[in-house]
Amino acid sequence: MFSPALAEIRFGCGLSPDLPAKNSVEEILQRLAGPDHMGETYPIDDFDSLLPRAVEYTRLRRERRRAQGSDAYDDLDDQTKSVRAKARTDRARWFGQIILRHGQTSDGFRERLALFWGDHFTAQGKGGLLQLMGAPYVDSAIRPHLSGNFADLLISAVTHPLMLHYLDQGRSIGPDSRSAQKSRRPKGLNENLAREVMELHTLGVGGPYSQQDVRQLAELFTGLSYSAKRGFQFRPNLAEPGAETILGNQYGGDPAQLEPIHAVLRDLAVHPATADHIARKLVVHFVEDTPDPALADHVASRFRDTGGDLAQVYAALLEHPAAWVPELRNVKPPLDFITSACRALAVHPQKLNRSAPKTLNKGLMTPLIMMGQPWERANGPDGWPEQDAAWITPQGLAARIRWAMLAPRQLVTRLPPPEQFVETSLGDFADGRVRFAARAAETQAEAIGLVLSSPAFQRR
Repeated sequence: MFSPALAEIRFGCGLSPDLPAKNSVEEILQRLAGPDHMGETYPIDDFDSLLPRAVEYTRLRRERRRAQGSDAYDDLDDQTKSVRAKARTDRARWFGQIILRHGQTSDGFRERLALFWGDHFTAQGKGGLLQLMGAPYVDSAIRPHLSGNFADLLISAVTHPLMLHYLDQGRSIGPDSRSAQKSRRPKGLNENLAREVMELHTLGVGGPYSQQDVRQLAELFTGLSYSAKRGFQFRPNLAEPGAETILGNQYGGDPAQLEPIHAVLRDLAVHPATADHIARKLVVHFVEDTPDPALADHVASRFRDTGGDLAQVYAALLEHPAAWVPELRNVKPPLDFITSACRALAVHPQKLNRSAPKTLNKGLMTPLIMMGQPWERANGPDGWPEQDAAWITPQGLAARIRWAMLAPRQLVTRLPPPEQFVETSLGDFADGRVRFAARAAETQAEAIGLVLSSPAFQRR
């Protein structure tokens, strides 16, 4: 059942010539339970520490607008561009750190889970410097909870300033709240966060909830807010007075408090429908688009039995025979393709650390756009599609092949011998066709590109 090569390809970041494959499910889980070495070695700035810069950028833009036509405009324009340029440089650096984490880790399951949960709880900035702060959000809100309790992960993500911003929670005001009563302009309820919490984050599309449940949850969520200067805030003056009834249970009352919001999120986190929804998403993500129902049921049962203990949920996934079908069935999304290629090529950390932001953008970020997955720019709160068909498109495949043929020469000083690369990048999954292609290629670079372009390398 267990295969070291399959473990690295399906549940990790791919095979590496420098890092040994895991020997057991127990080893994978032990590493996940241990220290986050890659997070420490290749850090990404804390989200809250970046808020002052976002505030400064907003202030400069406002002053620049007011100064149009005056002598002060040029200086303010230079300052504004400088702050944004620094933010763009940092974003490129964070991207490089993520590539290095995938390439250098002996704990690949952790990196894959960070991508999975970051996508499950998709949140993006819609203006200013918040547009560039997706990686700090994932590292601050999600990464610390990867192997903890799902309820803690849910609360951390849902109440994060970037999520509140993305789903317009700052605009949601209880119709009968103190703030609404004092306002001369009409202010209303926004149901975006409540709907996505039920539909995407917990119970799933078609889950056991009604529009009335969404409305009541949205009223309970009023008060959740954030400040660019202070980060997360709970503001009772925005909260709808009284208790709300959600899925037959009553939450809140007067005075408005944060505690009932945490309580409803904890209840949603352990709902049986949530167990089914999360289990299926995990199985589809890691195994195949149409998974064995017995595998999804096994994972969901462990979720329910443990109250959403994610470490136990992952153990249920990894221990089931259906998770280890030897055929590689899922197509790697573009980011996973590029990171696994960098890992297979053993790209040296100094190569990315010394790369200018333009090099990272041109060599790694721009190709992701051409492949159909611009970094941190999912089309909506439901994140990136899991279906293989989303990635098997003429334009996407052409971009993958183009990158595979050209990028390795820029990423490594010396390309590996082709026949050796076949073995170190594919292991047991190197078939006769890819071995022949590597031997028959006219150049070493072409041989490496053919291996990276092969169906065996494109799947996991």
